[in-house]
Amino acid sequence: MFKERLAAAEKDVLVSMVKIAQQRLMEGSKGVWQVFLNEHERKIGAGISDPSKRSVDVLASFLETFADPEAEAKFLEKVLECHSNREAVFELIQNSTTDREKLVRLSYENPDYSSSYSFKSYEEDWVVTSMGDMSKSNEILAVDCEMVECEDGTEPVVKVCVVDENLKVKLNKLVNPNKPVKDYRTEITGITAEDLEGVTCSLADVQKSLEKLLSDGTILVGHSLDCDLKALKLDHGRVIDTSLVFRRADGKRTSLSDLCKVVLKRDVREEGAQHNCLDDAGAAMKLVKNVLEKGYDEAMKVFRDYLSKQLFLYRIPVDLSEDELRAIVPMDSAVVLKLRYQQRAKTYSATAFFKDQDEANYTFQSIECEEAKDTNGLQQKLILDQPKNEKCASGCIHVRKMVRDDDSPVPDSSLRKRQIKESCRTQQRRAAE
Repeated sequence: MFKERLAAAEKDVLVSMVKIAQQRLMEGSKGVWQVFLNEHERKIGAGISDPSKRSVDVLASFLETFADPEAEAKFLEKVLECHSNREAVFELIQNSTTDREKLVRLSYENPDYSSSYSFKSYEEDWVVTSMGDMSKSNEILAVDCEMVECEDGTEPVVKVCVVDENLKVKLNKLVNPNKPVKDYRTEITGITAEDLEGVTCSLADVQKSLEKLLSDGTILVGHSLDCDLKALKLDHGRVIDTSLVFRRADGKRTSLSDLCKVVLKRDVREEGAQHNCLDDAGAAMKLVKNVLEKGYDEAMKVFRDYLSKQLFLYRIPVDLSEDELRAIVPMDSAVVLKLRYQQRAKTYSATAFFKDQDEANYTFQSIECEEAKDTNGLQQKLILDQPKNEKCASGCIHVRKMVRDDDSPVPDSSLRKRQIKESCRTQQRRAAE
């Protein structure tokens, strides 16, 4: 089976597999890659060891030397399986017109997908799910996890929740991290040390449960789902990531809480309620169901209208107060400002929320500075000098719109196939690095 799958694989896949074998100094029946080249390609030898410079036949011949049922062969089969799964999903979403597959496609199309979903899923403790016959599977499940910080710097899973389309709980497990915990992050996770006392469920146990739930190519939903999958050490190719579906022109992700307030007109949980990942799994599912019921274009219109009422301010000197900032960027006291600081940074950023798009545009136009576009095509102005406030003289404050005047949240259809294909290829290359 391994040889047959190698024969069907494209060169990019074979190159990635050989690079991984190089990095791990893996030896087949004819030695490591360089030794194999010296023997197999005597005229050229190992002088050109870059796998991308070698033919498909040479790459496949080297990989076939691992065909014996040993650890190395199983490892390479796992690499091949990961890529095959994504290729199968790619083919399905290109040929399907269903709304569900459109959301899978939108996740794949997001430029952030290739880097965020580049997992080291060929490692021993990772699980790669089976896709089954995806054309016959329409089921959707949503997942959310809670992670803690351990003394060794890792962030293992301590709770996993899965719900179906009807918000019925399919999995709700506490997980023993099996190592000393430095910070339970209770204010975020809702988990305390007492909650984990006596818990015997391991990550491997959870992986088995999830593998069974997803065995038929089920669509898995989540918000920033890549973070959950990395923590779970689970590679599943058929996903809808709501943080990628609701794509912002600046490439940044919108929080689940904000998306629910805007699109669903409700909070993820009641104010003051303890955090529960069941709520987050359910919220991600509700977002997807809302899009399926009302249509993607309508949901994105609501989202875009929300963004159009904002201005983003960044590179603000840390010693500049909010009142001084309001004096520089003409905003009245009714405008809500959310300030964001980073530890030890010399500048901070802020988001200004206006009552409507007209007010946001009026404020932007009233800034007497030259207008330009950033790398994402968003209109922005740079406040280079403020004589009334010397704190700004050493730099400039950027004031940027949150939507393009000609904003198109979905890439042009003629580019989709190439973008998704390249995303798959990039992911495979980065996994090999």
